[in-house]
Amino acid sequence: MSYDSFIDVLSWIALVAGGFFFVVGAIGLNRMPDVFTRMHATSVSDTLGAGLLITGMVLQAGPTLVAVKLIFILLVLFMTGPIATHALAQAALHDDLEPLIADQKGRLKPVSEEIALVTLEELSTGKTRQSPPARRVKTKTTKRKTKRKPPSNR
Repeated sequence: MSYDSFIDVLSWIALVAGGFFFVVGAIGLNRMPDVFTRMHATSVSDTLGAGLLITGMVLQAGPTLVAVKLIFILLVLFMTGPIATHALAQAALHDDLEPLIADQKGRLKPVSEEIALVTLEELSTGKTRQSPPARRVKTKTTKRKTKRKPPSNR
C-alpha cells in the first residue's frame, strides 16, 4: 500500500465516522425527552463529527494553505460550540426549565420532584436509601411599583 492510498483510507475513515456522528446527533435531537439531553446529544456529536470531518479534509488537502484554514475553522468550532451550548442551557434554566431524571421505575421526573443521591457503596451492594424530597427555592420576583400622581384639581 502506497503512502497516498494510506492517507486516502485514513481520510475516508475520518469522513465516514464524522458523518456517522452527525447522523447520531440528529437522531438524538429527535429522540431525547427534554432540552438538556437534546443539547448534550447534539453538542457532543457536533464537536466530534466536525473534528473528524475536518481531520479527513485536512488529510486530503495535504500540507497546504487549505489545511491551515481548515485547522483554524476547527479551532473556532471547538471554542464556540461548547460556549453556545452552555449559553442555551443557562437560558433554559433561566426560563425555569428543569432537567428530567429517571426514578427507580424508569419514569422521567423533573429534578425538583426527586433527587437521586446514590453512593458507590450503595450501587455495589444494591441497597439504596430513600433521598429526602428536594426543596424548591423560589426566587424573589420584584414588581415595579409605579407611583401614581394624585389627580390634579383644575
